[in-house]
Amino acid sequence: MSNEQPIELEGVIKTVLPGTMFRVMLDNQHEVLAHISGKMRKHFVRLTVGDRVKMEMSPYDLTKARITYRLR
Repeated sequence: MSNEQPIELEGVIKTVLPGTMFRVMLDNQHEVLAHISGKMRKHFVRLTVGDRVKMEMSPYDLTKARITYRLR
């Protein structure tokens, strides 16, 4: 169990990769590798290039993220 809270960020999907992985450009122009959270996978939420998403990142690895929500 970690005391560290995840960092919440928003970004835009730039590339769709195999295995439900995505390259996401953050608002601060950094690019991260992101995967879909389990609830989004369970409810068959579809993501395409250009979608705006909300993500969680670990403070230990700032190159990977988990997509938790698709914004309008």
